[in-house]
Amino acid sequence: MTHRHDPSTALEATGLGKRYRRGWALQDVSFRLPAGRICALVGPNGSGKSTLLSLAAVLLAPTTGTVRVFGADPRAAEARRRVAFVAQDKPLYPRFTVAETLRLGRELNPGWDQAAAERFVAEAEVELTARVGSLSGGQRTCVALALALGKRADLLLLDEPMSDQDPLRRHRTMGALMAEAAEHGTSVVISTHVLAELDGVCDYLLLVGGGRIRLAGETDALQSAHRLVTGPRGTGGTTPAEIARHTVVETRATGRQLTALIRPRGAPAEDGWIVREPTLEEVLLGYLRAPDAPPLLTAGARPPAPEAGA
Repeated sequence: MTHRHDPSTALEATGLGKRYRRGWALQDVSFRLPAGRICALVGPNGSGKSTLLSLAAVLLAPTTGTVRVFGADPRAAEARRRVAFVAQDKPLYPRFTVAETLRLGRELNPGWDQAAAERFVAEAEVELTARVGSLSGGQRTCVALALALGKRADLLLLDEPMSDQDPLRRHRTMGALMAEAAEHGTSVVISTHVLAELDGVCDYLLLVGGGRIRLAGETDALQSAHRLVTGPRGTGGTTPAEIARHTVVETRATGRQLTALIRPRGAPAEDGWIVREPTLEEVLLGYLRAPDAPPLLTAGARPPAPEAGA
């Protein structure tokens, strides 16, 4: 059987896995990311986020399964041209000036956008004449992001890009990055530990845990698929029947009250329960606190079914 690969899908994984000597970093990962989305890649340390990005950027080879970029093998020259990757360590030549670094980007990338790269550096208040080795970690991040934007790639893969920036610079950098992406319809996958960064920025989500996909899809659809309910605890500490009949992600007890994050089956709860739609952060925290909760992929996040035949 073969799979149909849609070129309008920015990133697609099918049965993707990566095994190291110590065990599986990723296993049986399948999802699709439509083009033009801003996708947050979330998960605890060691969950497989960096491995997933490195597989998409062809820095690693998969042990099982496949990953496709705009319907193509990411090893193909055209696919590599369409992808830019910023790693956590942001490798740059410390003896180069910022201007020399951008010139190197121009020489290596035929579709280079010098104006975009210089604009991003200027907005970050980084001097073109400064040597990379003299810059702070946050400033080096801005130079690395300028290289990625200057490449004018169709898909940006960003691994914890804001981790070494203070809150003010992080906010400004994220704003400038999203403005560039919106102007050119760029697809972005951004790995982050700061859940507050996601609000109002990302419209797609991948939550990875234990090397597997836990949540995938449009943020609005994932939120609306859940309810946060609060009411009286069951006798003996058990989950009340009116809650247990739903798909329960997690429950937390405080005094005589129980708060549960659920995926409703029918009406969310009986009278006497307070029911509301959770925030995206509440959904994420619920799944992070409950690693055994059943996964959820929205219809748009599921890869196409395999075709019979060649």
